[in-house]
Amino acid sequence: MPEENVFSPDPYVQKTVEDIWRTTCGNWKNCNHSTLQALLSECGKHSIDPQYCMSWVEEHSGNIPDWPAVAETARDWVNKHTSTGSPIVSSD
Repeated sequence: MPEENVFSPDPYVQKTVEDIWRTTCGNWKNCNHSTLQALLSECGKHSIDPQYCMSWVEEHSGNIPDWPAVAETARDWVNKHTSTGSPIVSSD
């Protein structure tokens, strides 16, 4: 079956994410708890889904020191700052 549903990001969005990464992390060895949170925050400020940015970073996880701990901090940030982490509130 042809790959009809393969996601292909907008080149502008991808370039913007990479530019944000350069200013927040600079390189993968400098990617840590605080720089990754800064990257996710900047993505949101540029109307780019932080979950997309997190997925892009995960592709390079082998280059990031202490990745399991950094990833956990980043996932917590995403859950707190995106609709994924928002509680469902019912108003009856």
